[in-house]
Amino acid sequence: LLERREDNINALRKKRTIRITRSNPDPIKNPANEILFTSNVLLTVPSPITRIDNLTLPEHLKSRLHEIIREPQIYWYDHPIQIGVEAEKNEVVYGLKGLDQAVAFEKEKGILKKNMKVHCVLSVSVTHAGLHDMARAYLEDVLRREKSIRNLNVYILTEYDVATLIGKVLNPAVSHYMNLKDANLLHEIISVDGDYGRHYTFLKAISAFWQVFINSNVRGTFKIDLDQVFPQNELVRETGASAFEHFKTPLWGAEGLDENDNPVELGMIAGALVNKEDIGRSLFTPDVSFPNKNICGNEWIFYSQLPQAVSTEGEMMTRYGESELNGRDRCIQRVHVTGGTCGILVESLRKYRPFTPTFIGRAEDQAYMLSVLLNEGGRTLRYAHEAGLIMRHDKKSFAGEAIQSAHTGKLIGDYARILHFSYYARALPWSVERIKDMIDPFTGCFVSTIPFTVVSLRLALGGALFFKNGKPNEGFDLLQMGTNRLHKIIKKLSETPNPLREKFQKEKKAWNVFYDVLDKVEEGLQRGDPFDLDLDNKAKEMIKTSQIDLGT
Repeated sequence: LLERREDNINALRKKRTIRITRSNPDPIKNPANEILFTSNVLLTVPSPITRIDNLTLPEHLKSRLHEIIREPQIYWYDHPIQIGVEAEKNEVVYGLKGLDQAVAFEKEKGILKKNMKVHCVLSVSVTHAGLHDMARAYLEDVLRREKSIRNLNVYILTEYDVATLIGKVLNPAVSHYMNLKDANLLHEIISVDGDYGRHYTFLKAISAFWQVFINSNVRGTFKIDLDQVFPQNELVRETGASAFEHFKTPLWGAEGLDENDNPVELGMIAGALVNKEDIGRSLFTPDVSFPNKNICGNEWIFYSQLPQAVSTEGEMMTRYGESELNGRDRCIQRVHVTGGTCGILVESLRKYRPFTPTFIGRAEDQAYMLSVLLNEGGRTLRYAHEAGLIMRHDKKSFAGEAIQSAHTGKLIGDYARILHFSYYARALPWSVERIKDMIDPFTGCFVSTIPFTVVSLRLALGGALFFKNGKPNEGFDLLQMGTNRLHKIIKKLSETPNPLREKFQKEKKAWNVFYDVLDKVEEGLQRGDPFDLDLDNKAKEMIKTSQIDLGT
């Protein structure tokens, strides 16, 4: 791949090219009113070296934290927010301020009206069970101290809030309209706690709920990560358009044909990232570059940086110009996407119903499209690449301590990704060979024919490298934590030929129930049905209660 770098990049772009047959005749016109922005807050306990009693928190929260730190950790995330961290290192503060400043820029440029506010829904995931009952209070306290957020309406949905939403709105509608014996079906798939797949799908699905119950003008949703911001000055200077102007592209919602003349609908949109330390060179500096070092340790077994670099340049860094790939008649479809900087039209969401299964703990963004990868005899849902829709990735500049704290857990999550993707691909109703052909190089490299062997060797060599480099504590932590977590996954995957197949089918059925019942309620609201009007009132009250008073 390194020797034929440009050839591989060009070949990938050719493979991803879509010939547009119909641009979206009614693209997004007012992003502030038509797009629901979403993000996820990951919360964990304070750092082990932090003195809880010295934190700037209400006394009842500090008292509760003393109890929670003695609990076992139940979920692991890449760089969760450590409760009590300084405001300048707090991702939720950083991300919301960044979005607020981006909206202010749009107002100054005349793209948005001065009095408009952007709606942003935050789901909350926690690493310890005890954090459930204090997550909202903590975030409210943090955000009320921050007085500069003036252009956003922020809504916080915890696991408790989601359970209430299901219990008081969705389940009654299901009972009223559908003959469903499994009363817990929606509770099993709709949540924000646990592996990344849960909150990722929820933050897409909530836009359909929002369209039916809260604001019928919402036509799309766009997810950001809280360690990313829109670099508006650079966007305008290098692309000629601000972030919100990029959302108006007629590619989002266009129809076309892929390289094999299969019809596709570009109902999703994907942007790209640039690292903060690289943006001075150009917005179009890949956040993952081609390797220029000798490989070592577990890289001999699995060298993901190389295919990731190919797809980053081949897909994310594509720029439309006056050549054949002009962004009008031809564009790029995206397979390699990031957790933030991507969105979907609600119409496409309700039509195709994609989801990330709850067993996916890493690369939830790339797993999302796999659920609807093929549609024999019909259009398939795809991402439109919007060249220049780029967010600046700032995590290293302010969240270094959280990243370092979660380093071991992230490594193991990367190993688990091979296990889950390899079995997930075989749970889908299409051949693994066909799937891999479509999602290679980067997403597909995690689908292995010998996943147990690859993961075991990666763990062993990864631990050995720590010991070789004089870091025995890190090596021991990796091997101990990896053995425990990976053994549980391997044991589950070994129970039947493929236990994920049944789980995928059950979750697909559940999401169909979710969207079917939204359709029924929407029809009921249009004809003024008292039952649906009552549900509508309950939903609106719940969302109103979830809104945070920012004190501005």
